[in-house]
Amino acid sequence: MGLGPHDVSVSPIDYRYGRPEAKAIWSREGRHSRQLAVERALVSAHAKMGRVSAEHDDEIGRISVPEIVTADRVDEIEQVTRHDIMALTKAMAEQAGDAAWCIHLGATSNDIVDTAVALQIKDSLSVQKEALSTLIGTLSDLAGRERDTVMLGRTHGQAAVPITFGLKIAVFIDEFVRHYERLLEAEGRVTAGKFLGAVGTGAAQGEGAMELQRLILESLGLSVPVATTQVVGRDRYIEWVSWMANTATSVEKLLQEIRNLQRSEIAEVSEWFDVKNQVGSSTMAHKRNPITAENACGLARIVRSMIIPSYENALLWHERDLANSSAERFTLSHSMILLDDILWKCNRVMSRCVVDQERMLANIESQHGLVMAEKVMLALVDVGMHRDAAHEALRVASMKALSDGCNLLETCKLDTQIMSLVSEAELVEMFDPRGHLGLSGEIVDATISRAESVLSR
Repeated sequence: MGLGPHDVSVSPIDYRYGRPEAKAIWSREGRHSRQLAVERALVSAHAKMGRVSAEHDDEIGRISVPEIVTADRVDEIEQVTRHDIMALTKAMAEQAGDAAWCIHLGATSNDIVDTAVALQIKDSLSVQKEALSTLIGTLSDLAGRERDTVMLGRTHGQAAVPITFGLKIAVFIDEFVRHYERLLEAEGRVTAGKFLGAVGTGAAQGEGAMELQRLILESLGLSVPVATTQVVGRDRYIEWVSWMANTATSVEKLLQEIRNLQRSEIAEVSEWFDVKNQVGSSTMAHKRNPITAENACGLARIVRSMIIPSYENALLWHERDLANSSAERFTLSHSMILLDDILWKCNRVMSRCVVDQERMLANIESQHGLVMAEKVMLALVDVGMHRDAAHEALRVASMKALSDGCNLLETCKLDTQIMSLVSEAELVEMFDPRGHLGLSGEIVDATISRAESVLSR
């Protein structure tokens, strides 16, 4: 017995990645049910405008459900018609009896296809807003808890000056809040359907074409476009896929930071590890790897890769061609499913990440006071030394500390110019990393407050 077209799973999305809630929107059944909903909305709009009787409208409403007009039956008919929407309308007609005459009345295939896709995008946005708001909430809790946790700041992969872990997380919170705002702003643009026929003139719908389109789209909760060709403008899809790629990049950037902080030689923050059951390596029994973060980072790269075909899908000939159709079955569905997957994986990592505050302080101490050079320089300026002279004094003292393998505090004590301006007690106090955190705490508070305000809209 041979295998059917739906009996073999090839894509890892089928068997490894993605939540059922996201997959359901973009599945064969998800597409089919929404196309049925659009066909039904068309007939209902005709009924409101007096062209279809209430009896026939009711009958179309009765049969426009996946349990009666099944996706399997549509697929069977498509094997003959080699046209998916004609297969859908024929499958509906088989069940509609005398009401079959008004199915697909005045429509072209892409009126159905693009409007159904708009419904899929609309439902996707609801899922994405939930995922993003949950992640922002998780990060806000973490930033609040670690508001004053002192650690090394790093630039160019090198120790810089002290920062707090709360501030490090706050930067990501603000970035994700911007993504949330972008999604709200784009929602109306990316959830537009269309119903003006084969080339966008509305000729097949008659004088009431604009009203018919408005009734259909508003009943479905979609935006009404001003002008279209046979298809919705793909700039709308580009905007959404670009947003997903942008958001996926922020996820990868955050999880890359956690992976770097988990390096054995840094070991300040780590992904939670089930020490009782989890295996880090098949050969190195000691390993505790950041596998969820690594997994999500890899998937983020797939989401970003969808940008190029999304732009190319906009380059249709004249009022349309079909070169975009096959590609869009990947770009829209895969971007959404994988972004949803990595958002929730990121939330899982960040909600249980292990913060080693003692290790953070130890890493600061391992720098032998060098990370406080800026603090000392600025303090010297405050007591009268020229800024350039103070910088040179700290540069010389720092280079000597590095070459001699001693603490910067000790080499500063040997500089008569420095010691003529400050006491030894004052100098020692300058080397407390908690004294060079600036407005870190206030920035964390403001970031969390802004996030709460945006999410409450």
